[in-house]
Amino acid sequence: MNVPAELQTNLEVPGLAQVFEARQVIYQHLKPTPVLRSIGLSQILGADVYVKCENLLPTGAFKVRGGLNLISRLSSQERERGVITASTGNHGQSVAYAARAYGVKAIIGAPLGSNPFKLKAMRDLGAEVVEVGHDFDEAREWVAQEAGRQGYRYIHSANEPLLIAGVATASLELIEEIPDLEVILVPLGGGSGACGHCIGAKGVNPHLQVIGVQAEQAPAIYQTFKTGQFSPTATANTFAEGIATRVPFALPYKIMTQLLDDIVLVSEEEMRQAICLYLDTLHQLAEGAGAAPLAAALKIRERLAGKKIALILSGGNLTTETLRQILNEPHA
Repeated sequence: MNVPAELQTNLEVPGLAQVFEARQVIYQHLKPTPVLRSIGLSQILGADVYVKCENLLPTGAFKVRGGLNLISRLSSQERERGVITASTGNHGQSVAYAARAYGVKAIIGAPLGSNPFKLKAMRDLGAEVVEVGHDFDEAREWVAQEAGRQGYRYIHSANEPLLIAGVATASLELIEEIPDLEVILVPLGGGSGACGHCIGAKGVNPHLQVIGVQAEQAPAIYQTFKTGQFSPTATANTFAEGIATRVPFALPYKIMTQLLDDIVLVSEEEMRQAICLYLDTLHQLAEGAGAAPLAAALKIRERLAGKKIALILSGGNLTTETLRQILNEPHA
């Protein structure tokens, strides 16, 4: 597949060896998350459905795996300078959690109007949180400039091989528990999670399919992936902040062009319905991004019929206010 000039990179794609190395670090801090077989979802989808509950990690989302792997490998000079990153919340919590574990100063640039639950969680973990910019990409631009001004180690939310190797440990857990798995559906924002499953699960079983899921209101990667043309969007108006990105990133895109099988778009309504369905069938709380794979599975159920599939419930950091709104809507 053609890679647009704007997305070409010399960054190294991590392999299975790096994922196994990451697991040695991560398991000093975390336990594997459960994989739950859902009879209810299996009946609804006509498939054998398993859910990887990354929402049960200490930060409520999968990204803490990547943060621990990266922060653990900083040089002494980088640790002394501190780190800075941009995040709508889950990546920021990952960096804050890991920075606290290793005694490193962390600054998080978060867009104005970010999920207050996630902002508080980052601050509670000891990070300095600066609310700046109208969306993730504006916050990211400020962070890159601040890193240059202050000398912090800039941690990109996706263009980091160590982050991707870290989050890929979830995929190893999944494929080791269900070796004959056929399809993984995973939310797609910056791309580290989707790439982790491409490297981890497909590294063990190349015949397995990995399908990324984006919001219809934030389809930059979908459009670029489908057309081969760099296609940033002007807005990312989705309530699912974990997948609210306007620009594709080079390293994840490089991996996806090699290993990702497809991308499916889902609507706001479909994600909100999937949140309710998770509560009804599995009694698990999913945020918008975490519910996106289930929304996509419902949308493409004919393609999945009879297959053994895994849905990545990537995070459960949904505010009480948003949950109330969703439960009061007619579809609930």
